[in-house]
Amino acid sequence: MSITADLPNTTAEAAAPARPAKTRLRGEGSRAGTALAHGALVVAGLIAVFPVLWIAYISLGPDKTDYLHPDKIFGKATLSNYAFVFQHTDFLVWFGNSALIAAGTTLVGVAVAATTGYAVSRMRFPGHKQLMFTLLLTQAFPIAIVIVPMYTILSSLGLLDNYLGLILTYSGTIVPYCAWLLKGYFDTIPVEIDEAGRVDGLSPFGTFWRLIVPLARPGLAVAAFYSFLTAWAEVPFATTFMLSSDKYTLAVGLQSYISEHDAQWHLMAATAVLIAIPAAAVFYLVQRHLVTGLTAGAAKS
Repeated sequence: MSITADLPNTTAEAAAPARPAKTRLRGEGSRAGTALAHGALVVAGLIAVFPVLWIAYISLGPDKTDYLHPDKIFGKATLSNYAFVFQHTDFLVWFGNSALIAAGTTLVGVAVAATTGYAVSRMRFPGHKQLMFTLLLTQAFPIAIVIVPMYTILSSLGLLDNYLGLILTYSGTIVPYCAWLLKGYFDTIPVEIDEAGRVDGLSPFGTFWRLIVPLARPGLAVAAFYSFLTAWAEVPFATTFMLSSDKYTLAVGLQSYISEHDAQWHLMAATAVLIAIPAAAVFYLVQRHLVTGLTAGAAKS
């Protein structure tokens, strides 16, 4: 009998290559890390959306003290607050004023910011760097400091209680940030496109309007969204400069629900929900451009 037939094949086992360990690809995290990240995002999302849902829930309570007993709202939820806001307040007037001012601010502010950002990005005139830092410096002053000077300026120009005066005020507020944002975005667009436009006989403005603006739509969408929100929800300037009740914006009209001895919280909540709907609609229209527009010029701005 052969002895070697009963011996284990140790030589073959030793020669077999070891199974390689699974390597983790770049950007691939562990399951625990992925679950932790998703859990943190869910918690952050709930924290962000909770105030909105709470205001919407409070707006369904028919009494002004229902916010003190939120557990009782569910059994008597109604849309009567919304009906009252539409039928017995100047909500539609406030809405029209806000829409006009927000649209005017968006058009004027984005136009000025875009041309400013493009000029600084492409042209090397004396003081172009100082111009951008001067614009940035204007953001260091709080609104409380500039209200009185702005009031004096608008009064001397006859623009108090005037839509144009508020549009110009808001435009001056949003131009510095939007100019910095768009300057960084224009820096990411190759200069060769401008040169090709000049070769084709376009003027500098023609090159900007026909070639650069279409390529800068994500950045312009972010600037427009920021401008709209600033004008739509701003309170201090509108409260100070708009003196007639028929020219109140939504944010100012919202304050009419609060008097010295009373506060109609249920109507305020309903109006706040109605104010948020147009802002959400604008966000939905531009949301596909927001991430690109916010991050495109981050490295160069």
